[in-house]
Amino acid sequence: MKDLLLTYRGRINRAKIWMALLYYIGIGVAVGVLFMILAQLLPGDVDEDGLPTFGAKSLPMIVLGLAYLVFSVWSGICVGIKRFHDRDKSGWWLLIQLVPVIGLIWYFVEVFCLKGTTGANRFGPDPRSEEHTSE
Repeated sequence: MKDLLLTYRGRINRAKIWMALLYYIGIGVAVGVLFMILAQLLPGDVDEDGLPTFGAKSLPMIVLGLAYLVFSVWSGICVGIKRFHDRDKSGWWLLIQLVPVIGLIWYFVEVFCLKGTTGANRFGPDPRSEEHTSE
């Protein structure tokens, strides 16, 4: 899992990026549950508008939220780069997502739907051939 989510070198196929998406969903649910538990353990006051205020008691929630944010951004970049590598494209193609509307569609199709290059390319060996030889 560490090699899949936290390094940007090499290539991954479509199955692995869908598996990474499932990891992200599971981790997101776990962090959400931890937030709910912390909110119950660290009750705050209510301000004049009826909104909860946590003050210094919210520090564990802030730390957890920032850690999750840093992990998610770094991991998403790493997984996207490896997937573009499988398509024999530079990791800089991640920036296509910054193009309004079309960029996100392009990214989804390129990364989640299209097959990677067959055989080795400039970014490494074919991940599918590695799976078949290790069995």
